[in-house]
Amino acid sequence: MISVTRLNGSPMWLNALLVEMVEESPDTYITLVTGKKLIVLEKADEVVAKIRDYNKEIGAYSATIKVQTLEELS
Repeated sequence: MISVTRLNGSPMWLNALLVEMVEESPDTYITLVTGKKLIVLEKADEVVAKIRDYNKEIGAYSATIKVQTLEELS
């Protein structure tokens, strides 16, 4: 889970694995795989960095690199 801030200033914990897209125009919109859209105070690059850090923390990043390496060998 990553922490983001709603427009009213209240914190919210978001399952980073459900994030499909992050866009900034000028507000930051997070679209989930369910189709639900959220607007948050953080800038898009902050949200992306939090998602990247979360994926590294749970090992999803390492697993992706390992699979890519194995696919390149075959």
